[in-house]
Amino acid sequence: MAIVAQTPDILGERQSGQDVRTQNVVACQAVANIVKSSLGPVGLDKMLVDDIGDVTITNDGATILKMLEVEHPAAKVLVELAELQDREVGDGTTSVVILAAELLKRANDLVRNKIHPTSIISGYRLAMREACKYVDEKLAVKVEKLGKDSLVNCAKTSMSSKLIAIDSDFFANLVVDAVQGVKTTNARGEVKYPIKSINILKAHGKSAKDSYLLNGYALNTGRAAQGMPTKVAPARIACLDFNLQKTKMQMGVQVLVTDPRELEKIREREADITKERIQKLLKAGANVVLTTKGIDDMSLKYFVEAGAIAVRRVRKEDLRHVAKATGATVVTTFADMEGEETFDSSFLGHADEVIEERIADDDVILIKGTKNTSAVSLILRGANDYMLDEMDRALHDALCIVKRTLESNTVVAGGGAVEAALSVYLEYLATTLGSREQLAIAEFAESLLVIPKVLAVNAAKDATELVAKLRAYHHTAQTKADKQHLSSMGLDLSKGTTRNNLEAGVIEPAMSKVKIIQFATEAAITILRIDDMIRLIKDERENEED
Repeated sequence: MAIVAQTPDILGERQSGQDVRTQNVVACQAVANIVKSSLGPVGLDKMLVDDIGDVTITNDGATILKMLEVEHPAAKVLVELAELQDREVGDGTTSVVILAAELLKRANDLVRNKIHPTSIISGYRLAMREACKYVDEKLAVKVEKLGKDSLVNCAKTSMSSKLIAIDSDFFANLVVDAVQGVKTTNARGEVKYPIKSINILKAHGKSAKDSYLLNGYALNTGRAAQGMPTKVAPARIACLDFNLQKTKMQMGVQVLVTDPRELEKIREREADITKERIQKLLKAGANVVLTTKGIDDMSLKYFVEAGAIAVRRVRKEDLRHVAKATGATVVTTFADMEGEETFDSSFLGHADEVIEERIADDDVILIKGTKNTSAVSLILRGANDYMLDEMDRALHDALCIVKRTLESNTVVAGGGAVEAALSVYLEYLATTLGSREQLAIAEFAESLLVIPKVLAVNAAKDATELVAKLRAYHHTAQTKADKQHLSSMGLDLSKGTTRNNLEAGVIEPAMSKVKIIQFATEAAITILRIDDMIRLIKDERENEED
């Protein structure tokens, strides 16, 4: 029931108690229902058309939710949750939203049955901690036991629900090679895989199978002039963030000329300033110049004469990555402390060679053999833009997953295996507690089953029967010491049966599962704590006075 505050100072409406909770849960359910059907290897895609008519076809949870304009404040929490999962892990965005909505729905039922939200929250927190501990101790398997194939399998599992699932063997190998290509060891001796230095270029034409891996960082632009060499080796790269054009006075600066003959001198000096800048660059030894802004024809002439490659309109983030990989410094101005213009050769980055190649109908600049971190590029081919965009998103997820697997070194079985095992374990745990949290933990255990259920429903299989079988297997695995191997039983959704998913190669990094459980619980708790919503209405009278 909405109460309109009658006090003269506050205008707005206030909803409190059960009303708000139900409303929040309904809003979150609505968001989860949108992404629900896109979970799993047979999940369906969504077609999103924005207000200017741009079309996106995807089944990546984070992308779908980012494109929806969600009004409801509680549902916005879910959208942010998907983005957080995307940033932290890279994959599992759909699962995390579905799980959070399910936890909320069950918590709401408990509140209706006169259980205080605080008890539910502490129960959920306890269940989350126990679940994460159980995954790490009992379900996680070290990658060494499974060999190199496990990386490929992780990538395949991540791609199984995407558009490129048919060619997942081919793409999984590409992804694993790409991630291993950027392996670096930092000063502390930790091995890192900066997937930011994997550049994904999309080129029309040919089929998806014709995508390939290039050693070097590829820029999606060509040389600025035809007279420049197509190859420079060894390359010394200058990264600039300003115009190399005929110098003009800044906006608002006026030059009053009394003698018309002086005008020509001013023009000459303007041209000379740019010429001097370029001479400074070339004198410092630069033979490749990348700038985010423009270079005009007059300036290009000097580069052509010096036999250097100049590239204009490079994307800022590309420039940053190139600077990082080659050890260059991005220069925003030549001015030094004394007000003179200088360019020091220490600002230059180094690479073995810079070449221009033709890919499809476009020219691309390849920077090979970079000094600091090795950089690789994935060149994607495909029929049309929508396909390429979706391939890009699928590969981003797979790259993140392979990175996480390599860095955390533990994997778990996929296909609903972890959720079923946790559900059985937490249900047993709930019965050992004599406090109010028992009910909340039991509901948490039930909620986890939403993942295998949705997987089965999306595959057009009998969810009730499959989930029951799964639970039976996991119960046996947890109660009988000699049946431990059953703990990796999961769903085989193409045949509609259960199978050992570790052996079948359906695996995910353990970290991904742990994060899904943590984030979903946190989001559910955040929304569950709300019991009052006050929406202010703008005061019309003030406007009239203004």
